[in-house]
This record gives sequence, structure tokens and C-alpha cells, in this order.
Amino acid sequence: MADYKSHYVRAGGIMTHYIEAGEGFPVVLLHSGEFGGCCELSWERNIGALSKHFRVVAPDWAGFGKTDKVFSFDNMWNYRIDHITQFLHTLGITSAHFMGNSMGGTMLLSTIARRDCPWPVAKAVVISGGGDVPDNDARKILNTYDGTRDHMRRIVEVMFSNPTVNKDDAYIDRRHQLSIAPGAWECTAAVRFKAPWREPASFAMAKPDYSDVKCPVLLVTGAKDPLRMEGFGPKLQKEVPGAQLHVFENASHCPHIDEAEAFNTIAVNYLKG
Repeated sequence: MADYKSHYVRAGGIMTHYIEAGEGFPVVLLHSGEFGGCCELSWERNIGALSKHFRVVAPDWAGFGKTDKVFSFDNMWNYRIDHITQFLHTLGITSAHFMGNSMGGTMLLSTIARRDCPWPVAKAVVISGGGDVPDNDARKILNTYDGTRDHMRRIVEVMFSNPTVNKDDAYIDRRHQLSIAPGAWECTAAVRFKAPWREPASFAMAKPDYSDVKCPVLLVTGAKDPLRMEGFGPKLQKEVPGAQLHVFENASHCPHIDEAEAFNTIAVNYLKG
């Protein structure tokens, strides 16, 4: 695993944890949004390779990891976008490559599709994010988490195909402990809360029109991803102008972890190219 430093900074009033390594042009990494998700677990297998070429910065989203456990019921998605915007301002990042996985990838692709995009994105790498989100049995395993270690094991088995990850008891324990930290379950589950007089809230971010994406985009998917429909990557590629696509045939929802070494080579070459 890579050497990186852990820091805290107050961004938009939120005490925000992030990890950092390397020097040079910045790369901002946005982690996934499952129970137990955080910057370290998402990117520890990638930050070393990336930091040989870039200054790598990976924050914990509001409500996740070691960042303050806060959540907005007014506009949960814009609240998270605004938080990252303030984080970038606080660190003085005025231009950067961005990389996001799952929820992080969806947030990234949706944000760069905005005509008033608040993030200074040079190039984007979107891993298993964006597009349509099926409400299937695999996703129900993620969304109905009951806080037990056995359920966390099932989540890990859904997200990863690499047995050195999804059968690793220590890895499962780390995710489980993060998921039961004070406020962690509540912040992740809050998106699913519904008052009896309101329409059910969707866990998925509303899919935007990607035709306004202006920056270069690399889409990365796993052919064995049970959280996406078959053919997800090629379909999304047609919707994002000029997007490149790489499909990892043996990977699940997190190809940057399932096949870290190969992913790191592809990502570095794309960002430097």
C-alpha cells in the first residue's frame, strides 16, 4: 500500500478529512458511497502509482469516513457538490484531473455535465458511475445494510470480484468498523428516509443530459458488475461526447481495486497523454 498523509481542513463549515501524496498537477479522487465507504479504502491501491506523477488529493465526502457526519435534507446532491467546491477553494486547487468511483463517479459526471460546472476539471476518469441505476437484487444488498459484519461481507462480495479482496477478513473488518462509527450508518441511510406524506426519495442521483460535457472523459467499467445492466459501458459512452471506454472483463463494480495494477497503468497513461 502507498504512503500518504492524512489531513483535516474546514471546508464550507465542515471539518473534512482527506489523504494526500505526491507533487505536481493535482488529481482529485472521489470515493464511492456505500456503507463503510471512505477515501482510504477506495484509493489506497491507486494513490501510490498516481502520486509518482501527480499531487493526489482524496477527500472523504460529507458524512463519510472521518469527515463530519452531516447530511442535507434540502438538496443532498448539491450539498455534496458544494462541499467539494469549498474543499477545492480551501486547498487552492484551480485546475485538476478528477477521478470518481460509483457515487463519486456519478457525482463527477453529473457535475461536468452542468453548464455552470463549479469544479475545475481538466480530465475526468469515471469508474462505474453515471447512467441508469437498476433496482436489482445486488443493489438491495447494498441499500438494506443492517450493520452486521455478515451483511458487510455480502456487500463486499457484490462490489468486488477479486478473491484477495472479497475474501479478505481484515478488509471486511475495516469496512465494517467504518460503517458502524457514530453517525456513519445514519448519514449513509438518510438518503432513503421518507416522511409518510412525501414521495419516496431515490437513492440514485437524477440522470442529467450528458451532451454538455466538455472535458475529456475516460469511462471505466467491470464486465462482471452486478450493480449495472449488461452493456452499461458502451451505452454510456454513446451519451458522453468524445468519451473513451475501457472495460475490465474480470472486474466487478470497482475495477480500480479488483485489477489495481492494470487500472493504474491505464489511468496514468490517460491523464498524462
